[in-house]
Order: sequence, then C-alpha cells, then structure tokens
Amino acid sequence: MSRTYAIGVVGATGAVGREFLTVATERNFPVGCLRLWASPRSKGRQIDVDGQPHTVDVLRGDGSDFQGLDFVLISASGAISRAVAPQVAAAGVIAIDDSSAFRYDDDVPLVVPEVNADDLRAHKGIVAIPNCSTTPIVQVLAPLHQQNPVQRVIADTYQSVSGAGGRAMDELSQQTAAQARGETPDVDPDVFPHPIASNLIPSIDDPRDDGYSKEEWKVSAETRKIMHLPDLPVSATCVRVPVFRAHAAAVHAEFGRPFDPADARAILSDVPGVQVVDDLAAHQYPMPSLAAGNDLTWVGRIRRDMSHPNGLVFWIVSDNLRKGAATNSIQIAESMIAQNLVP
Repeated sequence: MSRTYAIGVVGATGAVGREFLTVATERNFPVGCLRLWASPRSKGRQIDVDGQPHTVDVLRGDGSDFQGLDFVLISASGAISRAVAPQVAAAGVIAIDDSSAFRYDDDVPLVVPEVNADDLRAHKGIVAIPNCSTTPIVQVLAPLHQQNPVQRVIADTYQSVSGAGGRAMDELSQQTAAQARGETPDVDPDVFPHPIASNLIPSIDDPRDDGYSKEEWKVSAETRKIMHLPDLPVSATCVRVPVFRAHAAAVHAEFGRPFDPADARAILSDVPGVQVVDDLAAHQYPMPSLAAGNDLTWVGRIRRDMSHPNGLVFWIVSDNLRKGAATNSIQIAESMIAQNLVP
C-alpha cells in the first residue's frame, strides 16, 4: 500500500485555506490524517473534505499540535507565520508558508516547482511560496530565459480583490450591487482605501520610501530569488482591479538578443502548466474568466517590443487562489515527496 501523509492546515477557513483542501482532493494527494486550525471564532466549525467532516480547532501555541504530521500548510498573517512555522520545523515537520514572512530569508527556499524545484533540497523545515503575482511571471520567464538570457523586466500587475481575502470579495460584491441599484458605494470602505467597484487602485500593500509599494518590491525581489538572478533589473507597478478572482500581468522583458514571438510561443507551448492563447485578430487572449478556477498560467499577446530590439511583450493571467497559492503549495509537497525529502 502506498504511503499517506499527515497534513495540517493553519488558516483552514480562509480563502486560500479552503483552496488547499479543494486542490488536495482534486489532485488525489495521499492525505491520511488531516488537522485544521483557524482563529477562535471558527473553533468547532465543521468542514467537509472529500466527503468526510473535519472539526476546526485553535492552535495551542506551544508547537505540540504538529507532532506526528508530515506537512503543515500555512495561510495566515505574516505575524502568525513567523510564530508558527519555526514551531512546525522544530517538530520535524515541513512548513509550507503562503505569507511573506520567510520569502526573503537566505535559508528558506522560495519555490515554484516548475521553475526551481531543486531548491527544495536545501530546506531547513520551512519552504515559502511566492506572491501570487510573481508565480505566473516566473513560470513564463524561466523557460524563455533558458533559451535567451533575460536582461531586464518591467511588470505591471492587475490583481483581483480575492488577493486581499474574503472580506475584500464581499466589499466588491456589495459595492457592485449598490451601483446596480443606482446607489453610490460607501466612500469609506473597510478593506480598500477607496471604493473598488468600477475603479482601479494603483496601490497594494504598504508604501515604501522609494515611491514603490511593498507589493511591487515583492515582485522584484522574488523574481530575482526564484530565477537565481540576483542582479536582474525588475520594476513593477501593482494595481488592484474590480475582478473577483485571477491576477493578470503585462510583462515587458528584454533579452540578450532578439526574440522571435513565434519562437517564444513554441517554447511556452511545451511548458507544463502554461497555456498559450494568442490570436489577437480572433479576439483570443488570456482573461480572468479563462483562468478562474483552474491551475493553468495563461499567456498571450506575445509580440516584439516596438521600443527595444531585444524586447518581448506578453500578457499573463492566472488564478491567484489556486496556482498563485494553494496549488503551488500542494505541488511543493508533491515535489518533496517525489524527491524523497520527507522524513
């Protein structure tokens, strides 16, 4: 009989936590024991996973909850991750963390399995997954870089409200309904600094002194780390858009030599997890409606950059809750099993 694995989920009732459970079931991940934790207000809640009810509990806080597990998937605040992940590792269990708490630590692998699964071999009990906008960008850039070295990247992201959590999705829904009734949305919303319905907000996460937002810095730093290109110039602008699910990005990449768009399409067509949809005349291109609910990274609008002889421009869309978070985490666990990295 093949081995099963004991799994814990911290933040099990959140948007990403629920996706962890959905994706694990869909991918037939060999779950034996399953433990779920969330905030005190969710204690005792029943969650059905693959036809079986599981009760949500609250962490004791001393690390004893993690004994006997193989993996703990964490989708919580950075503060919770910083407290919990080291406890998981100390218990001899692998923490796969969805927050930004450990992404930039030299001792913590930051992994997209299709790009840098080998980095998992250096783990010390904690593995980080990237920002949900970074993941599809590196999925597309990495195979192109293998054929023609990338020299510079400019990425403008268009990020759905689900990236800010369930309350953000509720806020968009309520504001959209208010507009449909002919009402003016609340000018002092709860989640975002401005109404998001029928609006774009060019600010995600905290502002930095250099004029960038923290989200924009994340895209730059994480792209360099995952691709092992510490000196790669990367600049990003991150925009919140009134879409419920799936992030998009317009990427302008400069390479060492000219890149024929037809060659780029051919390369990307053979990349696992990437789907090319690229026929502008026929109005075929990636959109959030294509990406929502699946694990593919969709790429199209592949064309020469008219402003640079070695430039290539493309448009990417990916479901931020799935490939951007939950699916990437499950794939990391699958890769660690395949590489015999699980005790």
